[in-house]
Amino acid sequence: MDYAVGVKDAIAAEREEAPAGPVAEGFLERLLDEEDRRLAPWATRTRDTLGRAHPEEPCRLRAPYQRDRDRIVHSKAFRRLKHKTQVFIAPEGDHFRTRLTHTLEVTGIARAVARALGLNEDLTEAIALGHDLGHPPFGHTGEEALSDILEERTGARFRHNEHSLRMVERLERDGRGLNLTDEVRDGILNHTGPTAPRTPEGRIVKLVDRFGYVNHDIDDAVRAGVLDPARLPAGPVALLGSTAARRIDALVHDLVEESARVGDIRQTAPYAEALLGLRAFMFEEVYLRPETETERDRIRNVVQSLFGWFLDHPDELPPSDDPLETRVVDHVAGMTDRYALRAYRERFEPSAWRF
Repeated sequence: MDYAVGVKDAIAAEREEAPAGPVAEGFLERLLDEEDRRLAPWATRTRDTLGRAHPEEPCRLRAPYQRDRDRIVHSKAFRRLKHKTQVFIAPEGDHFRTRLTHTLEVTGIARAVARALGLNEDLTEAIALGHDLGHPPFGHTGEEALSDILEERTGARFRHNEHSLRMVERLERDGRGLNLTDEVRDGILNHTGPTAPRTPEGRIVKLVDRFGYVNHDIDDAVRAGVLDPARLPAGPVALLGSTAARRIDALVHDLVEESARVGDIRQTAPYAEALLGLRAFMFEEVYLRPETETERDRIRNVVQSLFGWFLDHPDELPPSDDPLETRVVDHVAGMTDRYALRAYRERFEPSAWRF
């Protein structure tokens, strides 16, 4: 079905009950005409959307991808990102990044790339805003801890991209989900892992996510005093620049120019290799550095202890018809850092005696 025709028919069907004003009356036609004039031939257009799992009446003043963006921003999972670790666990400083600030930074970069290439900015923004909704507390260490104990119990691994999709499809709105468009769900699911997103807008987010977290994590590690910027690998720094802003700018320019040349989202080999070099350096020097082994063990203990507790005490979980292990994963993965620490203390540390 032609999406544009379907939307027009739906709007016409409801006009008798809720007559539209002159702005809303012509919104869809203006939107489709503007996209035809402005977007590149390989962009994802509103008329091309595969729609939603559950059909619904269109909004008179927002395109489908705009509605998806708004639903994500208004979700509980999005609000919880402000108290979830990016790199440093429950940081005391006011200027360290969280999952929320990382998400906003990635969204800004991705939208700038989409605009430069004439691609769909609303779709790009919605995917970027939703890509990390499924991250558990305590960053990648928390994800690894949850994944390991889940595999021990069930044989399955936890992957935050899959849980991000579960968040928007099943867990938000008290189990009803956000009913996002197929293109946004595809971009969220495939923003990491071996499968490329189907749309060029989703492929932008997949690359730009790495631009953001590698360079911003360097910035935070230097601020925390755990990384001397002079130790950064010389080759990538010589090509990309000595600051996070310069490196991201260089990566974006390379991505835009190469993508425009080939008609797909692609970096040139030298810039892709430089980014991978910085990422490998960060895993060795920051993410997995021996000095943080004790902290990682503590985090694993918190996450895995909570997992075991709720398996043994299912009455403390929100009601659901899902299997018990799934309910426990949903509950633990949805926790913020501070909520997980509080839940752990309440269950595993003795209470102070009062006399």
